[in-house]
Amino acid sequence: MTYVLILLVVIIIALMVYNVIIYKRIRNFDNINQKITGLNVLQDFMNTIGEYSSVDEKIEKINEIVIEKYNIKYSTIVMFDGAEYVIKASNVQEQHWEALRNLHNQDIFKDSIQTATPKYVTINHEGERLPYQTMEFGRAKSAMFFPLYIDNIYIGYWIIESGEPHAFDKIDTTILEVVKENIISVYKTVSYQNTVENIARKDQFSELNSAEYIYGKGKKTIDKYETSTVCMFKIINLEEINKKYTRETGNAIITEISSYIKESISSEYIFVRYMGPKFAIVFSGVDLQSVVEFVQDLKNNIEDIEIEEVVEQPKEEEESRYVSAKLNFVLTTYYKGTAIENVTKKLEEYLDNADKNESDINNI
Repeated sequence: MTYVLILLVVIIIALMVYNVIIYKRIRNFDNINQKITGLNVLQDFMNTIGEYSSVDEKIEKINEIVIEKYNIKYSTIVMFDGAEYVIKASNVQEQHWEALRNLHNQDIFKDSIQTATPKYVTINHEGERLPYQTMEFGRAKSAMFFPLYIDNIYIGYWIIESGEPHAFDKIDTTILEVVKENIISVYKTVSYQNTVENIARKDQFSELNSAEYIYGKGKKTIDKYETSTVCMFKIINLEEINKKYTRETGNAIITEISSYIKESISSEYIFVRYMGPKFAIVFSGVDLQSVVEFVQDLKNNIEDIEIEEVVEQPKEEEESRYVSAKLNFVLTTYYKGTAIENVTKKLEEYLDNADKNESDINNI
């Protein structure tokens, strides 16, 4: 009997040890699985940077990835744009956005912002509400608040919420910290693009957008297609016209050419005044060979246009003088996902280094 009891005790101890080993293995597996998920999320974030054109689209997609991969009920990213707090992405109904974009004013989160540390809040009993809620009871019953910083500069916050009390009690906060850092990294990466999108301006004489439009809002249209043709041309005699005639005559040339091209091309194509006498057209979704013949006709028709000299106080006995533009074109192919600014720079360098009398259509 004694031996049986001893055997049973040994078996029980062995089972306990086995259970502990299994538990540790499961924990290790969960940690490895979380790390793999974290790497996959990071890869998805990086893909988002390349696949989506505008900054807002990228941030919204990042928020969707976080919600899907981590099975989060609600996720909201709020950024300070220098003037006010703006919700950049959220899957919460808009009726709650006003409260969500003012969380920095809540006492419960002020210390979190000042110390750059996360804040976890939850309810303990039904009928309670989270401290920041003003008009809702059932939507969120627990939340984690993450202040966002770039180079020690506060830029906004990320908040995740659940409809269950104590939903984040056992969540691995290190993983969420990694997600937070990834959100910051992506936002930092696209912040330059955000600046570019907002500095595009209309040119006075051509009424065209400046070159920055290509790299911002224009790219949204361009990247609907796998390949496009980028065309840049230079009015090679614009400086001569300004000197020999008047600058106003040169401006009239720019206005006439711009108007003619705008009427000749599809609204899907991007046409901008690139810089000085240089202009750029992006034929979205059109291959280079299909563009060449059209550009040849465009060049011939423009160069046939005669513009009367603009004189401030014309004399009656003087005959009117007329002038025509001379253009030099260069074209190349742009591939979606590559740096379009490098493409335009290459075309610009070609035109700047070409013979000053070259008037042709070149493919590079």
